[in-house]
Amino acid sequence: MKYLRSLFAALAALVVLPAAAADLPDLGGKTVTVVTENAYFPLQFVDPKTSQPVGWEYDAMGALAEKLNFKVEYKNTSWDAMIQAVSDKQYDLGMTGITIKDERKEKVDFSDPYMLSEIFMLVRADESRFADPKAFAADDKLLVGAQAGTSPFYVAVYNVLDGNEQNPRIKLFETFAASVAALQAGDVDLVLTDSAGGAALVKASGGKLKMIGDPLQSEEFGFIFPKGSDLVAPINAGIAALKADGTFDAITKKWFVDYQP
Repeated sequence: MKYLRSLFAALAALVVLPAAAADLPDLGGKTVTVVTENAYFPLQFVDPKTSQPVGWEYDAMGALAEKLNFKVEYKNTSWDAMIQAVSDKQYDLGMTGITIKDERKEKVDFSDPYMLSEIFMLVRADESRFADPKAFAADDKLLVGAQAGTSPFYVAVYNVLDGNEQNPRIKLFETFAASVAALQAGDVDLVLTDSAGGAALVKASGGKLKMIGDPLQSEEFGFIFPKGSDLVAPINAGIAALKADGTFDAITKKWFVDYQP
């Protein structure tokens, strides 16, 4: 539960003063093309029960669309192609738990943060060989799974291992979900996850996974837009309003506390 408390405290820290509904921009029913990966549980993923894409970000985007009067057309692409595709104006907006970073701001514009999270070590429930990054790094038989180009990848390289991005102890996967599956199968020994997704994964694992140690890094998630997009200001206004009126808190409870896979 300490991870959930950390998540709610972080989200609470992001709450800003309410924006009056009358002051919110009206996008006039325009269609906004939103691209995502559908591979980052529980932010966005394909529900195995319904085969439909669902998650925190889908609900948040739906709430933004209602608040700001726009329609959403969803598209899918891989993580490694997303930032460049949005930069190239193939899509109006990208969402997939994207950490706000200065180097990414050279290619895309970010919204204000919609979630603050921390990076933790995710392991199998019976793991007893290590409890912190130093112990993990000291045993060269242990492997970490990661998705190239993501925050967990760079934290694994620079906060856990030796700073070598080619370190053979890092096993790369096309999606975050694939790295978690490899962890559960015993093919890797560690996956790094944000506290939000990690808490949900632990709950959904039926006692097979756990998070250990102190947070390795804090990060803020934001939506991305082509440089100079006129959607940034309206979306920021919508984010502020949905934080202030409790909508984001309710969506967080739905996906990180109440959701049953």
